[in-house]
Amino acid sequence: MPDALVGLDVGTSGVKGVAIDADGRVLATATADYPLSRPHPGWSEQEPEDWWRGAEDCLARLPEGPIGFSGQMHGLVVLGADGSVLRPAILWNDQRTAVEAAEIEERVGLARLIELTGNRALTGFTAPKLLWLRRHEPELYARIRHILLPKDYVRYRLTGELAIDAADASGTVLFDVRRRAWSEEVCAALDIPLEWLPESHESTEIAGAGDQAAAALGVGIARPGPVSVVLGTSGVVFAALPAYTHDPQARLHVFCHAVPNTWHAMGVMLSAAGSAAWLRGVLGAGLAELDAEAEGWEPGAEGLLFAPYLAGERTPHPDPDARGAFTGLSARHNRGALWRAMLEGVAFGLRDSLELLRELGARPESGRISGGGARSELWLRIVASVLGLPLELTESEEGSAFGAALLAGVRAGVFADADDAVARCVRTRRRIEPEWDYDAGYARFRKLYPALSAVASP
Repeated sequence: MPDALVGLDVGTSGVKGVAIDADGRVLATATADYPLSRPHPGWSEQEPEDWWRGAEDCLARLPEGPIGFSGQMHGLVVLGADGSVLRPAILWNDQRTAVEAAEIEERVGLARLIELTGNRALTGFTAPKLLWLRRHEPELYARIRHILLPKDYVRYRLTGELAIDAADASGTVLFDVRRRAWSEEVCAALDIPLEWLPESHESTEIAGAGDQAAAALGVGIARPGPVSVVLGTSGVVFAALPAYTHDPQARLHVFCHAVPNTWHAMGVMLSAAGSAAWLRGVLGAGLAELDAEAEGWEPGAEGLLFAPYLAGERTPHPDPDARGAFTGLSARHNRGALWRAMLEGVAFGLRDSLELLRELGARPESGRISGGGARSELWLRIVASVLGLPLELTESEEGSAFGAALLAGVRAGVFADADDAVARCVRTRRRIEPEWDYDAGYARFRKLYPALSAVASP
């Protein structure tokens, strides 16, 4: 049995590596940062070579052992016939492909696309980027022979293997999520050669998953039960599903899970802890100071509401032009009130996702919370209260890299399967119970987006 299991998470800002033992104890961690390029408004690119150098750096500082891979989803890496990278990768947060996303929905048919892939063709997903290259860089497009996602490029450099897992492939809009295989129908409709696509495997077979599926596994979400609640820059509520299903309006993302023959649905809001970082900068104060001032206000802050749409929104409002607002301001409100309203507004946005997950059959009795926002004690109490769920913190805070290490252990035979890995390695350390009633506040919040949309700038 190996002494260490290694997980690598190829993120947007850097690679994070973790080594754990067979009981889930963290032996070592390593990080390596790299830049993000924005050569034009709305563009977001990175050099795949930077990912590889970061991975090499992390691996050199970690114990040797079987390696699992996680990473940012949806990014497009295009390779030529000799395996060389043809251009910088186009990332998940790149917004240049609105025309191509609409074209995909027209070619395949929106209802059929959602039925096959579980999702709409969003600008950040992989397939619209291919159509953009065909339209705007045709000479380069003609040289493409292989397509990979970010973490799979790192695996390719490490092992020479062109492969992907079903969980990450689900975010390409080229994958039949129900059948857990590349969609011949979608690829034919879009004139994308099937031979460009890497062979697809289950996450446990290849020790890899997209970052959200890996992170959920890392906090113990292997089967239907608790939901994963992520208070990162963006906010995520993630539930394993009892069977494949999809939201006909695609307000939620439905992907293959990292556990074989299971699926997951998740709602994504774009400005969760990102809202907190923005307001902290505007108010010129630290987290502890603002939390203390917000504690002086009762739930609801005397009618003050915050719409957390600072960068547009995805769930439940797929609207890149949505914008944030404070409403209900009075002369009594101070920065503590603004801070509390912001914490509550983000929590209400997370509840939007939870309510949609319940429509798909999720019946959670608790949540596992993670992300930078979980450092705020007040926010934990508010989120638990708004969701109406006890929230649990796990011992490990290594996120997607920890989940990737668990997958490495399954592939290496250290664990019998993903359920065994979770049972042996994921432990909770604390539970936060709901304490306030926010149902009336949430009902008011639900009216905000339609009202703000009606007065939005043309």
